[in-house]
Amino acid sequence: MTTIEPEHDAAHALEQVLHHDIPLTREMGMRVIDWHNQTLRLHLPLAPNVNHKSTLFGGSLYCGAVLAGWGWLHLRLREAGITDGHIVIQDGQISYPLPVRSDAIARCDAPELAQWEKFIATYQRRGRARLTLHTCISEQDSEEQAVRFVGQFVLHR
Repeated sequence: MTTIEPEHDAAHALEQVLHHDIPLTREMGMRVIDWHNQTLRLHLPLAPNVNHKSTLFGGSLYCGAVLAGWGWLHLRLREAGITDGHIVIQDGQISYPLPVRSDAIARCDAPELAQWEKFIATYQRRGRARLTLHTCISEQDSEEQAVRFVGQFVLHR
């Protein structure tokens, strides 16, 4: 019998949520690569997101960056046992220092632990809290950041 890792289950469940609740992610061909050690990685294929310059469309990159943050928060809240909130993006700043000429990986890492703990405490006390997350996008075979995003996400009841 094959054992499926809980992180694999979480990644698969997130992909289903994204494709069901945000149909654009299906059309973009977005896939959840993995959720490991509180890092989320999403795959953005070039073909359905290509622009007139044969690079990944800036709007698709923005969506990928936002959804990496949204997905990170969704998964991390479930790990913390919090399922009664709604996640929305409140503000986002993005830069595109390099073109993306191939399939890409969007990544969101955990914020500082103190920031996370304050976010959770505020939500439990007030039913609303804000968290700033940083995401980046690189070409699939590169570590060089082609896109940098900082977003403020709100969790509310």
